[in-house]
Amino acid sequence: MTYPEVVEYLYTRLPMFTRTGPAAYKEGLGNIVAISERLDDPHTRYPTIHVAGTNGKGSTSHMLAAVLQRCGYKTGLYTSPHLKDFRERIRVNGQMMPEQRVVDFVDSNKTWFEPLEPSFFELTTGMAFKHFADERVDVAVIETGLGGRLDSTNIVQPVLSVITNISWDHKDLLGDSLQKIATEKAGIIKRNTPVILSENQSVKNVFVEKAKEENAPLLFADEAYRFEERHYLAGLQLLTYRTEGGDVTYQTDLPGYYQTHNVAAVLTACDALRSLGYDIDDVRQRYGLSHVKHLTGLRGRWEILNDNPLTIADVGHNEAGLRCVLNQLQSYGKQRLHFVLGFVKDKDIGVILRMFPRNASYYFCKPDLPRGLDAEELSERARENGLVGRPYASVTKAYRRAYLAASEDDLIFIGGSTFVVAEVL
Repeated sequence: MTYPEVVEYLYTRLPMFTRTGPAAYKEGLGNIVAISERLDDPHTRYPTIHVAGTNGKGSTSHMLAAVLQRCGYKTGLYTSPHLKDFRERIRVNGQMMPEQRVVDFVDSNKTWFEPLEPSFFELTTGMAFKHFADERVDVAVIETGLGGRLDSTNIVQPVLSVITNISWDHKDLLGDSLQKIATEKAGIIKRNTPVILSENQSVKNVFVEKAKEENAPLLFADEAYRFEERHYLAGLQLLTYRTEGGDVTYQTDLPGYYQTHNVAAVLTACDALRSLGYDIDDVRQRYGLSHVKHLTGLRGRWEILNDNPLTIADVGHNEAGLRCVLNQLQSYGKQRLHFVLGFVKDKDIGVILRMFPRNASYYFCKPDLPRGLDAEELSERARENGLVGRPYASVTKAYRRAYLAASEDDLIFIGGSTFVVAEVL
């Protein structure tokens, strides 16, 4: 098969959560264990850093990879979902897995794995683990897909675990309380392995108890690095933290307010890795944090697409993520806000829609996948919550209409779903 044929095969042949939702979710580690055994357990051939959480785990994974890469370590990075190219999920030193490697992996294994009926994510995880082993990486940063305890990535035995923000998302699969969701995320904590929590939240007792059970040293990033203030300069966000040794300021090329906690988690992770013998000096650490997009190719995080009118896209898609987004949008003080919004069917959008300002213009759309919420239905739900706008036949048409309607002093925001952002990009 050609590369496009292989990708289409993976999308259509295997249950894919991002396209069809919870029906594609396979609970348990049986399939990934079988896949790993078939591939000679590639994940055991290099050290890993395991990252879980509701919001921020993608940014945190990319920042960690950028720092390690800049410090001279050949670094694997496994994240999801992708925005434009399937291979964004699997990178080594920022370079996507070559197309031919994807083709060869599927050609070599599909006869074996088809009877197993793995999910898209299970097979992709095996593919990533093998690619990192074939490339002989020095370390791999592995982001969970959904949850943690039963996530396919949770067969790794990491040198360090990182858990970011815990908030409401996928409660039909992870639990109907923050305590239950936190318990699933805490499932990545391993015996005698240090774990970093990016935020000292109401559910911290879950992590304290699990860490104690596993004899795992638990570090709170927001205690080691207490946020003080932020500034912006030449496209960089400058974040100042108070530490035991005094105030420190770091730059990042990721401008979202929500990166405050993620940067603190990465700084704490770097401290922990240094104590484990990793050679991470301050100069290269600073360079990695300020060149994340260049080093790892991260996109869709408070990404400015146009300056006139100012147009911003962000993949935040749940209550906590969008609350941060809306707070930052209000800080711009623009004359009028224009929202190009789309969601997926299985998202509880009632609470989310009530957060959006009523004195803005809305352009509702359906992301182009089976899981997408119909634009007409979204428009009606929005109207019930006092949001005025029209449905459009596609994301592109919604964005074009917003662009034509906006003045130079307005701001256009594109989001609600990762897939809406992906289509605009």
